[in-house]
Amino acid sequence: MSLDSFTNSVDEAVSGFFEPIAKWLGDVVFYSVPVNGTQLPLIVAWLVVAGLVFSAWFGLIQIRKFPLALRVVRGKYDEKGSTGEVNHFQALTAAVSGTVGLGNIAGVAVAVSIGGPGATFWMILCGLLGMATKFVEVTLGVKYREVHADGTVSGGPMHYLPKGLAERFGARGKTLGKVLAVLASAFILFFGLFGGNLFQVNQSYAQLVSVTGGEDGLMGSSAGALLFGILIAALVGIVLLGGIRSIANVTSRLVPSMAGIYIVACLVVILVNVTAVPAAISTIIEGAFNPQGVAGGVLGALIIGFKRAAFSNEAGLGSAPIAHSAVKTKHPASEGLVALLEPFIDTVLICTMTALTIVIANPASWGEARNGESIGGVTITSDAFATVLPWFPYILTIAVMLFAISTVLTWGYYCMKAWTHLFGRSKASELTFKVMYTLFAVGGSLLTLQTLIDMADAVLFMLAVINIIGLYLLAPVVKRELSHFLDFARRRDAGQDTEADEDDDQEPVKTTV
Repeated sequence: MSLDSFTNSVDEAVSGFFEPIAKWLGDVVFYSVPVNGTQLPLIVAWLVVAGLVFSAWFGLIQIRKFPLALRVVRGKYDEKGSTGEVNHFQALTAAVSGTVGLGNIAGVAVAVSIGGPGATFWMILCGLLGMATKFVEVTLGVKYREVHADGTVSGGPMHYLPKGLAERFGARGKTLGKVLAVLASAFILFFGLFGGNLFQVNQSYAQLVSVTGGEDGLMGSSAGALLFGILIAALVGIVLLGGIRSIANVTSRLVPSMAGIYIVACLVVILVNVTAVPAAISTIIEGAFNPQGVAGGVLGALIIGFKRAAFSNEAGLGSAPIAHSAVKTKHPASEGLVALLEPFIDTVLICTMTALTIVIANPASWGEARNGESIGGVTITSDAFATVLPWFPYILTIAVMLFAISTVLTWGYYCMKAWTHLFGRSKASELTFKVMYTLFAVGGSLLTLQTLIDMADAVLFMLAVINIIGLYLLAPVVKRELSHFLDFARRRDAGQDTEADEDDDQEPVKTTV
């Protein structure tokens, strides 16, 4: 049996077994209600409402404290002897690498095709709201993290849900928290293996094949797929062995590089068509409030924009706090402020740049997609760049590869923390996970397993339901932590000595073996 026949057989067998389960789970998690001629997924409403609540609760912190967040990233408030593994900038890039991915290239193109240019406006608004949610969950992630005897750190919803609920509600909260922690770990692990690993490798391989002659080209054979998978797996395995320090060192270089390449390309298209910029912005704003040809009118454009943003920046899903928890700090809210920059980079900046580039370039494939033709999102984005840079599909391939690799690395770290929470932190346990995760990377170039990827999406958004309930219940804790850090920052800005009393501003971090 050839390799192609074998992988096709595996795909068919997996799809045949899991398809009914995936369909049922997707119908439940992404249950939609008809609103003015379009469908509103309740999970998207759940995420957006959380953003509204936390934006109000913390007084539009994403706007008021944006300059402070930038100062924290630059290291102005770093503290000597802080517990953790990485600095603020490295923690941010590690987390951003888990959200900035193919969705920023392909997903946005789909959004402005279905929801029209106006979807961009609502996408930006949802990204701004998500900044407040991200602040809350990451502050909790650092507050309730665990520092192990070897100096490594574990954090995320599997830690702050049981600890925080126990602290606030006693024995009943502790019991509930433990159950939620197991579910959170299982959800993160399942999504990471299929959505954060296999899917990313599969899509980056597909883009590579498309620019190397297609299925008849250099990389189109099963041997080419296997070679690609092995190379990616080797890279991922080597970096994973180094833990979050190694991942942060890679992503702190990779994320700025890939974002820089992509943004520069967007700016080239925009500058070449600079006279069209005012009209494009006008089209986006007009399309937000008076969309033409969009099901559901204004509400339809709003839903598409919110949906794209919510799926892109992962605010409220509980994934990013795992990476941010490794930061070197004595004030949890300091990293919460850094984290609110994440949806800004992912959604407000990169997604908007993609949308603006497409609207300005107005490629023929975008018009065809808006007329109902089935055209891949990557194709639309690539065509938009090609109007100015005919050779750009090759550069886009590099960007896709960088996006995919960084996402695989970050989700590898998330998954390992979920795995060790479920199965222990022994060397044998961690090695077992790393071998399994690298094998999934090899499989990504050979298999599609689309049914399991669909299930993974549903599972990840199930986590959002659990996580945001916890965020509501623990928001008063975040309020106190913010007050502590703002007081510290004021004293540091005033030139006062903060070294002697900064340890009194928070609870000690629990250390475990």
